[in-house]
Parts: sequence; structure tokens; C-alpha cells
Amino acid sequence: MNGSRMMINAEILYDGRKKMENCTVVVEDGMVTEILAKRIKGDFEGFVTPGFIDAHSHIGMDREGEPWTESETNDVLGQILPVNDPLNSIYFDDRAFKDAVDFGVLYSCVVPGSGNLFGGRAKVIRNFALNRKSAELKDYGFKMALGFNPRSTTDWKGDRPSTRMGVYALLESRFDEVILKREKALLKKDRELHKLKDTKEKTLSETEKTYQLHILEKEYAQTFSPGEKAILELLDRKKTAKVHVHKEDDVLYLIEFARKYGIKVTADHTCDVFHTSVFNELARADIPVVYGPLGSVGYKVELKHAYYQNAGLLMKSDAFYGLMTDHPVIWSPCLRDSLKFFLINGMKPEEAISMITWKNARILGLEDSLGSVEPGKTASLVVWSHDPMNLAAFPVAVMAEGRVIRD
Repeated sequence: MNGSRMMINAEILYDGRKKMENCTVVVEDGMVTEILAKRIKGDFEGFVTPGFIDAHSHIGMDREGEPWTESETNDVLGQILPVNDPLNSIYFDDRAFKDAVDFGVLYSCVVPGSGNLFGGRAKVIRNFALNRKSAELKDYGFKMALGFNPRSTTDWKGDRPSTRMGVYALLESRFDEVILKREKALLKKDRELHKLKDTKEKTLSETEKTYQLHILEKEYAQTFSPGEKAILELLDRKKTAKVHVHKEDDVLYLIEFARKYGIKVTADHTCDVFHTSVFNELARADIPVVYGPLGSVGYKVELKHAYYQNAGLLMKSDAFYGLMTDHPVIWSPCLRDSLKFFLINGMKPEEAISMITWKNARILGLEDSLGSVEPGKTASLVVWSHDPMNLAAFPVAVMAEGRVIRD
């Protein structure tokens, strides 16, 4: 239906930030064009939300119906593997994709696992894509990990410190090595540029000078390996690191690390944070929280304070936060179900929906096109049979980028 005009009669519209009643969403050429303040008979009717965004997932990498030995979430080759691309470990015939879309979860930020300090890239994908050809929406950044997980993999290959002090020293040493290498390469480049500028050879034409400049730039670029270039993307703030972190002291280390190297990060998980003051520290450092998974068993020591009541502490803080499933830790279709832990602490339904729509879109840098139902935005939305806060709610229509893919 992409390219046609559609009318969606909304008893309630949760537009990603606020709640509207008795309105009509107009979709044309794949975009939301109008929100009419009255109900008009349309192609679909019900309760409308933006398509949900799972801000941290391993969907397609850890696949349904397959033994754990088939999992591709972690590579055991080394602790620092920034060039690993999760898209190369996803099979789109994983039935979890269909299940996710059936419950309105249209997009996922897929990441490698947390067994390594630097697991690989982080990419936002379309859960409704047929295969990898049309799946990638955004190359967001990288996946990193702090705390217990990267120090627990001592039987894997490469340098494997068994303590957090060793793991963090390894991480900082790698960053310092890349910084020093760049400083040396820039000094060499500047020296050669100075020589070129001061040359007294009258026979050196402008064409030859241009060629020499090109060679210098090429030599500089070739100084760095793909892995070093990836770290430079972080150091230059071109990309963001999604950092696995649970315990409060590791969160505080993350803040120090991000400040020291001037990098952009998000604090992913933070389930063992049980003081509002620590969430406020993240807010002061301008580090968003991707919270969760909520409702899983606290299966390791670094989750011993992962109380469901911590959601209330996060609400009381100044932190900016969205929500994840960490699929398969929480099944991707249960992203909406995780909102209950905030609702029981007094959060309004429209604020809860915002955590898995507009807030996640903003954290992932997608808010210009996704995360809300408003004129000028991509028409990725869900029409529900009941209010989505109702356990019985199920999509009667799922629209992905202007195309109805479930009805």
C-alpha cells in the first residue's frame, strides 16, 4: 500500500510523547502527513502507537529453535574486536523476527555479546526485512562491555585478564596506543607538509604539489589498521559506544573513562544500580541509559541488587533513559510487557510508550524519522485492538515505512 493515501481512525493515539484521543492519522507516500483532531472512517481503527524500537538486542544472532552451540553473539578470538559486524552473524530466518513484528517491534539495535571488552559494531536493523540486503538502517557505533563478563572469559583466546583492574588497564592501554600512534603519524605528516611547502625546487609544478599532498594524506590514512580506525571513530565522536554495565562502581568507572577519552557512550543495562544518585551521575555526564532487561532471573553476582523496584529509582532520577529486551534474555515481543515495572511506580501510559518509541529513537539518533507519529515522520506504526497497556492488546495492523505488513 506504499504510495496510497490511508486513514487510521484512532480512539487513542500515543504519538511517542503524548496522548491524544479521537483523532485520525493520515498516511501518504510512506509518511505521516496529518493528524486530524476528529475521527474519520478509515482503513483501520483502534489504538495507535509508533512502531516499537528495541535499543539493545541479539536477535538473529542467538536464534530461536537452535542449540546454544549455534549462537553467534560472541567471538572468542580476542578481547578487542571492534571491526566485527553483527550483521554478518544474523540469519533473518530466525523466527524471532516474525514474532517481534507481530507484537509491533519493528526495529532493533543489534550488538555482539558482552564476553569481550570490545565486541564489535552496533547496528540498527529492520526486523521486518526479508534478509540482510534491506535490513540495515543505521551504523550506530560499537558494543563494549565492563564488569564481570569480560573478566569471566579467561578460557577464550587472546589477552584475558581475570580481574576488572586488569581488563580496564588493557582497555585504556589500547586507547592510549592508538592516540600515541595518531600523534606520531600527525607529526610525520606535518613535517612532510612543511618540507613540501618550503621546497626550493623551481621545477615542482602545481600538479606535482597536488599529487604529493594526495600521497601524504593516503600514507597517513594507511598508518592505521581497521581496528585502530574504529577506535578513532570513537575518539573523534563520530560514533557511540553502547557499554554493557550493571554494577554501580562499574558505572562510575564508565563515566570516568568516557570523560578521560572524550567519547560518546550509553550505559546499557544498569540493572544493579540501586541508588538514584548513581543514575544522577550518569545524567550529569550526559550519558543516556538503555535500561534492562526487566523480568529476567538475576543469574550472576553482578545482578544481586537487580530489584524490579529499581525502575522506580530510575524514574526519580534526572537520567534520560529508554528500554531494551536484550533478546533472547527477554523475548523481543515482551518489550511492551517490560513497561509494567514503570507503570506500577506511577508512570503515565504515554510516558511508558515513549521509552520504547521516541526515547529509544532519540538515543539511537533516529528521532528525525522514527519514534513518533507526527507529520513529516516515516509511517512506521501499530494499530492495536485494545489500549496497548491492556494485556489483551494485539496489533490489528502493523505498518512499516508506509507499507502494511500485518493486518
